[in-house]
Amino acid sequence: MAVSVTAVLARADNGVIGRDGGLPWRISADLKRFKALTQGTAMIMGRKTFDSLGRLLPGRRHIVLTRDRGWRAEGAEVAHDVDEALDLAGNTAVSVIGGSDIFRLLLPHTTRIELTEVHGGIEGDTFVPPFGPEWREVAREDHAAEGDTPAYSFVTLERAP
Repeated sequence: MAVSVTAVLARADNGVIGRDGGLPWRISADLKRFKALTQGTAMIMGRKTFDSLGRLLPGRRHIVLTRDRGWRAEGAEVAHDVDEALDLAGNTAVSVIGGSDIFRLLLPHTTRIELTEVHGGIEGDTFVPPFGPEWREVAREDHAAEGDTPAYSFVTLERAP
């Protein structure tokens, strides 16, 4: 079983996490944080998220959770349910990177959430609802809007004991 399961995501104040198969914003610091948080982990993602990456990300395993029994991609490990995905990860830290269904399916196993809150009502077609009262904020770093970059906050949430 995985050492730890961390959800890593950016979400707008209105719950939007995606638009047309990609991110509806470009925040350089968020991309750098994503890389730092996921480096060396087994990333669990859905097929659409895998496709949106456009390539294998170096220094990370790519475990794709899909219902399609025939789906394969070079460099990706394939799982068809949550337990199989976690078993594939083995004794490695797991980063859950999306999409919304994957976050929902793995939330019961998740112990930490590394969230980038993108401030403002962003248009999109993929949503993650607010996290429930079982999550407590343990760290926050706020950043003002700058040029085309919206205001955002890096937030760490942990499951309350």
